[in-house]
Order: sequence, then structure tokens, then C-alpha cells
Amino acid sequence: MNTRVPTALLAGAALLTLAACGSGEPAQGEAGRPSVVASTDVYGSIATAVGGDLVEVRSIIDSPSADPHEYEATPADAAAVARATIVLVNGGGYDAFAAQLVQSAGTSPTVIDAVGLSGLEGAEEAGHAEEAAGHSEGDGHAEGEAGHGHGEFNEHVWYDLGTVRKVADALAADLGAKDAANAATYSANAQRLGTELDGLQQKVDAIKAAQAGQRIAVTEPVPLYLTEAAGLENATPESFSEAVEEGNDPAAAVLAETVAVVPTVRAVVANAQTESPSTQEVEKAAAAANVPVVAFTETLPDGVDSYVAWQSAQLDALAGALNRAA
Repeated sequence: MNTRVPTALLAGAALLTLAACGSGEPAQGEAGRPSVVASTDVYGSIATAVGGDLVEVRSIIDSPSADPHEYEATPADAAAVARATIVLVNGGGYDAFAAQLVQSAGTSPTVIDAVGLSGLEGAEEAGHAEEAAGHSEGDGHAEGEAGHGHGEFNEHVWYDLGTVRKVADALAADLGAKDAANAATYSANAQRLGTELDGLQQKVDAIKAAQAGQRIAVTEPVPLYLTEAAGLENATPESFSEAVEEGNDPAAAVLAETVAVVPTVRAVVANAQTESPSTQEVEKAAAAANVPVVAFTETLPDGVDSYVAWQSAQLDALAGALNRAA
């Protein structure tokens, strides 16, 4: 991911910050409610589940047409971060634009970094790499931001249900610290979300019980935490999925190798928000071999505002595809 905030935007952010909050402290949202700014609507949906009507939530990326890998923040984004109580980011280099907005904001919102909370293998190293790149650590749960670690760490941690639970719990604790009168409500909401995540885990476990060891192909590494938890083996050449994620064309030999793999797998899991001639070739090979293609996304689809509903539908689609291929 090579997203960066232009110099002119950083200057504009500084002016907006002075206008919005001259004291250097993050302001409250509308009607005195805590304000949470999330880098994507995935995290915005988690914030809404925990905060409910007590919290003002704004997602910087809130459309399936916006590519997180290429997003450039706007002055309106900078203004929102400048007055935020809490900024919720993925980390791991995925949404570096959000960390840069925090760095330039001039205020001190609490930053919750999902990668930093995850405890996943390689997450600590990803955080150190971000810090070495000179990006802001923020405070609270922040780890800092930096470039991608493709091939070393999969930064798509919202596909790890344990990480989502940790983010919800951290958010409930931080909201409770900012708004003590409603702390019990935030905690109860996080527990309710945790119960719903248990339901998702049951779906993952059911896929694993029926399909463990089955091979799949992916167009990008986005869903791998979830598919690995379901016991599925990724047969895609790593150089193919990495090239697609970076917006590059895989080498002809790599594409040919990937196409040759397709008839040997039970399903192809494709990022529905990123299409290229190479991914089209993979999907054509799947159609020719009668291999189901399952669409997964990086952010919430149109008309969906619930993390749990989104993941539940994707897991059902995956289970259905695997069962059809049996």
C-alpha cells in the first residue's frame, strides 16, 4: 500500500485543527457524545455495535468503491480526526492515511490499533516497522503505522474473530473511561457483540469439521485468517496474490501457474472489490472447471452496516460453495 497524505492536505489539516480545537484536546461529538473516527466502515460498524446511540461514529472509508490501498484523505477527514475522542485504525500499514491524520491533527485522541491488539504472529514486528518509518504512535492502544509487510504479515486482521473481540473490548473500556456514566452500557454492548462473534465462530468450526484440509485459491490474501481458521489450505502461489493486492500484474508464468491450480481446488475466494485481467483469468478458469467462486470484500457491501451480518453471509456463501463442490 503506497497511500500517502499530500503536503497540501497536511497543511489544511493543521488549519482545520486550529479552528476545530484550539486547546489541543479532542472535542466531543454532537450533543456532547464521544466521537469515534474509524479508518473503514468495518471498524465503524464495530464502534456502532459497542457505542450505539451514545457515540457519534464516522468511517473515513464508507463505500465499496473506495479502495483502502489507494485512498488519499480529505480535509473533511482531517477535521473529523482533529475533533475525535477515539480513532480506530487497523494498523500494520493497511490504513497509514489514518495514522498520518492523527499525527497532523494537533489533538490527542485515544488511538486503538487492531494489529497492535491482535497478538497475531508477526504483529509486533509490523508495529516496530511502522514506528521505524516515523509515523505517529498515538496513545492508548496504538502501535504506530508504516508500510505493508506483504509476505511477512497479513494485515487484514478484521478477518480474525479474536482480534475483533479484542478491539470491541478495548473500545468499550476506552469509551467507559471517557464517558463513565455509560461505561456499563458500553461493556454490555461489547459482551453482546462477543456473543454474536461466538455465533460466527460456530460457523467457522462447522466448515472446519466438514472441510478441513480442503484446498482453496484466493485472488488476494484478504480472507486468509478466516479460511485458515476454517481448516482450509490456500493453494494460490503467493507471488500471484501479493501482486494483485499491490495492484500489479503477476508475471505470465505466475498467472499460468495459478490458472493451473484452479481445477485442483474446491473453491476460489475472490476479492469482489478488486478486479483485474489476471483475476478475471482465474475466475474464467474456475468457470471452465466448474469450481465455485465465492466473493469476499475488504469493506462492507452496499446496504450492510453490521460486521456480524456481513461475515455471517460470507461464511454461509463459503460453506455453500464447498458443499456444492463435494
